[in-house]
Amino acid sequence: MSDVAEVEQANARFYQAFETLDLARMELVWSRGEHVKCVHPGWPILVGWDAVRSSWETIFANTAEMRFTLSDVRATATGDLAWVTCTENIFSEVRGRLAITTVLATNLFERGPDGWRLIHHHASHVLGALPADDPPDTTH
Repeated sequence: MSDVAEVEQANARFYQAFETLDLARMELVWSRGEHVKCVHPGWPILVGWDAVRSSWETIFANTAEMRFTLSDVRATATGDLAWVTCTENIFSEVRGRLAITTVLATNLFERGPDGWRLIHHHASHVLGALPADDPPDTTH
């Protein structure tokens, strides 16, 4: 199996753990250490496995349902690092409120003795699309 196919499988395991709200499954997806980072939409950056694990524990404890439909999935692997970018189309129920949200995500994986493990998840809300005739600002 190619590295890209293995990373795609690791990425799928991440979203399966997320959808099942299963902390034990989520723990199997992630690497350990202070180099691990996570940015949930609207949250500050979380640094280190303990902080990242605690965030999943909080999210799972307050979420009744979470369903993902991924689009624009692109995986790249080079050496012992790989990343997946995608659009998360999310249906969720949190504290009795139903929501449909679109989030852009980047998932960074490292290859270790146990295969590909997540070391960085960054998710940001999509606030709006650029008009077709308005190119993005590339001056900064």
